[in-house]
Amino acid sequence: MPDFVQMPQLSDTMTEGTLIRWLVKVGDKVDVGDPLAEVETDKATMEMVAFDEGTIGAIYMDEGTKSPVGETLAVIIEEGEDVPDKPAASNQASSTDDDSESKESNGAEEPEPIESETNESPSTNNSDGKRIKASPLAKKIAKSKGVDLSKIKGSGPGGRIVKKDIETAGSISTQPAPSTPTSKPKQKLTEEDQRIALSGMRSIIAQRLLESKTQIPHFYLNVEINAQPLMDLRKQANSAAGEHDNKFTVNDFILKAVANAAASVPQVNASFDVDSIVQFGSVNLSVAIAVDDGLVTPVISGANKKSLLEISLAVKDLAERARSKKLSPDEFSGGTITVSNLGAYGVDNFDAIINPPQAAILSIGSIKNTPVVSDEGNIVPGLIMKVGMSCDHRVIDGAVGAEYLAELKKRIENPASMLI
Repeated sequence: MPDFVQMPQLSDTMTEGTLIRWLVKVGDKVDVGDPLAEVETDKATMEMVAFDEGTIGAIYMDEGTKSPVGETLAVIIEEGEDVPDKPAASNQASSTDDDSESKESNGAEEPEPIESETNESPSTNNSDGKRIKASPLAKKIAKSKGVDLSKIKGSGPGGRIVKKDIETAGSISTQPAPSTPTSKPKQKLTEEDQRIALSGMRSIIAQRLLESKTQIPHFYLNVEINAQPLMDLRKQANSAAGEHDNKFTVNDFILKAVANAAASVPQVNASFDVDSIVQFGSVNLSVAIAVDDGLVTPVISGANKKSLLEISLAVKDLAERARSKKLSPDEFSGGTITVSNLGAYGVDNFDAIINPPQAAILSIGSIKNTPVVSDEGNIVPGLIMKVGMSCDHRVIDGAVGAEYLAELKKRIENPASMLI
């Protein structure tokens, strides 16, 4: 019996995907688990694999095509079978409208304690009589906050308004919002210019960072850290690598220090949640990794409970699989604090944009040879690293951010504790 290959739902928030590249062609034999194509989702570009064995009988979808979840892309047939016509697209994406609320792409998963998003509720209509799709919990929060649902664009499946949409629109008044200005016309190009279409990943990055920068009250802190002790210890650790044969990077030590410091100052390992602040019991590090088509932030879960070696091996594995597009959707979820390190690119310092729904992101600069004053009052050569911290002021006050950076500085300047 033919096995139709459909656009899979590779993440909870995915309603459509872009078929980036076929990894097979008509006539190729495939086994269960063999990669068939690269698909770009709302989180990353991932491989789509075969769930049956046989021969690729037909490919119905061209590369670069955007398709809804459930649309037929190809068919796998057994020997002697005829190639069937492409069936009508299934309606899998729309069926998710009644599923539970989609989890945040890079946020921690929190169970809803009072009321589920999955319960059916009466339709809500806007002024034009058109139905507004919103979950019961979203409607309840909107009513309590005085938020006009007709002014909100839903981010859930099929445009459904969910809890997080109400959270980010909490500052909207009950008065009618001003009309949206006309879209800015596209710039005119000269013959030397070119217009590059946004990939799905770049569109998502643009949308989420714009939301973060405009909806989260950022403030910024910076500190200079003496990196000489860390560099000395790293050299010793790598010379005595032993049986694990792993070479520690500077970033490995920083990630360990960030996680341990966050466990010591739990107010930064937190998230703003409607009318409360959630402090997470585990430090799940989101690590910013540059890939060909953008940026991804896979998560090292429970980093505060992992050894330096475990963190080092984990981040190397995540980076390798991120660049080869082998990460699974759940590896992007549950992060509680993010680290972005541009030191390897020669950047001295920078201010990063918060990765919502988290409340803090660390920005790591390069280590520079800098004259410093010794304890004896002499000017001596030193290695200085600048670290920045972007904070959500709804969650973190300046004093708390300063306390966290002091804890981080102490751990990096006294790195031996990270080996325990």
